[in-house]
Amino acid sequence: MSSKKLKSANDASSSRDGLGGGESVIADHGRRRSTCGYCKSPARSSISHGLSAETLTVGDYQALIDRGWRRSGCYLYKHEMDKTCCPSYTIRLKASDFVPSKEQQRVSRRLERFLDGKLDVQPREQTGASSSLGTTRSEEKSKVEPVMDDLSKMIDQAVQLCIQSGEFPSNMQMPKASVKKVLCDKRKKLAKGPEQLLYTSNVAFPIAAAIKRTLTSEKVEIEGNKLSPETISEMLLSAISKVGETPGISIKVSKGHINFLSASKDSFYEKIKPKKLEMRLKRSSFDPEEHELYKRYQLKVHNDNPSRVVESSYKRFLVDSPLIYVQPSGGDDEEKVVPPCGFGSFHQQYRVDGRLVAVGVVDILPKCLSSVYLFWDPDYAFLSLGKYSAIQEINWYYYLGYYIHSCSKMRYKAAYRPSELLCPLRFKWVPFEVARPLLDKKRYVILSDIKESQNQSSLLPHASETLAAHEDMEQGETNDHFMGGSDDDEDEEMDESESEDTYIESDIDNIIIGLYGSQYRYKDLRKMLNPVGRKQLEPMLQSYRKVVGDELSERMVYELR
Repeated sequence: MSSKKLKSANDASSSRDGLGGGESVIADHGRRRSTCGYCKSPARSSISHGLSAETLTVGDYQALIDRGWRRSGCYLYKHEMDKTCCPSYTIRLKASDFVPSKEQQRVSRRLERFLDGKLDVQPREQTGASSSLGTTRSEEKSKVEPVMDDLSKMIDQAVQLCIQSGEFPSNMQMPKASVKKVLCDKRKKLAKGPEQLLYTSNVAFPIAAAIKRTLTSEKVEIEGNKLSPETISEMLLSAISKVGETPGISIKVSKGHINFLSASKDSFYEKIKPKKLEMRLKRSSFDPEEHELYKRYQLKVHNDNPSRVVESSYKRFLVDSPLIYVQPSGGDDEEKVVPPCGFGSFHQQYRVDGRLVAVGVVDILPKCLSSVYLFWDPDYAFLSLGKYSAIQEINWYYYLGYYIHSCSKMRYKAAYRPSELLCPLRFKWVPFEVARPLLDKKRYVILSDIKESQNQSSLLPHASETLAAHEDMEQGETNDHFMGGSDDDEDEEMDESESEDTYIESDIDNIIIGLYGSQYRYKDLRKMLNPVGRKQLEPMLQSYRKVVGDELSERMVYELR
């Protein structure tokens, strides 16, 4: 038997979660070993159990993630926590109790300042003719840089006038003037009246140093404070007035600096149009614009191999989803109310003035919003869009995916408080602050032991017994091995221990088996199986029941092919 399937029995799944029709159809891949992307171990030290889903109800997936499962595309996986190299604890945040930290508040304020035009940090210019940002930056440069260039030339001409008049030595090369833009925050601090400080130049300081070095080397006596930056700036100010006019700009000196101010309310910086941030939630589907952003993110931020960011791999990872969409609904029953967006898999787009800057892939489920992945424009790294999007996504219980205490890159998830970690054995939620001291000491911890008494914990199985994943049978085997023998085998005697008279009820009795288009409870199907078939099938059912839980194992169909 090369593969096995789990399929919801009739409408059992939909009737239990009360969220419309559909059924879960899942193939079981058993234990999987792979290299670890967190500790970078060359060995195949990451151990998990895998399922692939054709379809999956939101209620069933909610139950699965509450047992430590996650999805990547249509592939579901759960780490064998006591065996894998980097135990991955499911982490969630109760949104109603969320208290943003000072750092998280700074992230929100920083983005607001960027949108208002008050943040002087600019995104890096994106290469390529299709870059809308490149167009915006070039437009800004065409307005800002010529102004600073003109002011620099004006100062250079003033220096030459001072040389011609004999105020500055003629036997030395004067430094070129440099005019800089004054940052918004500093502009506010220095504001003392209606005029706004826009540009400044400290050219008087290098000129004073150059003159002093020249006169000292020529053993010419320097008189008093004549060559101080303050004096030189005053000399330049006088010369600038002879060079030409600067409409709309007044020039003053202060402590050696030449300052250019504007009293006009409609100066260029006052004309900056606030940027608009839009967040658009759309159902998961392929979008070429999103794929291009994903490629840039993976290549620049994660240094991925270009062969790994092709369209097909992107679709498998972030577009394909087995979740069955549930239409919005109203009503008084809070358990059955579906939000306006519905339940299912979505892409949350973040756009600045129409430009796509980030995409959050999320699953919206009956009891939570589960974050799948986020990718963003590397040009906007200064905005900390990962942190900002997390704050925006906190609506329901917010599941941030997996938390790996031993991985520094995952530690940020615990910064969203109050967070809880899922116990990998008893599937109880434990406050992160309670769990952290134990995780500081060792990677794998049965978190519920913190709250359970010694007597209670001794009655439960040890973590090492939680999962004994079955191995796939060899390719080409058929279900004939599980069925009763042919007519030629009618005289074969059943082993005494396998007789119906001695059969003891088992916890796998109520698992639903799909076989040849029919469905059976295992306690009924076993009557049709020979001893070899039962011996092969029962360990698989035991393993299956442990890995998906009692409730799901009895409302889903384990299909034999």
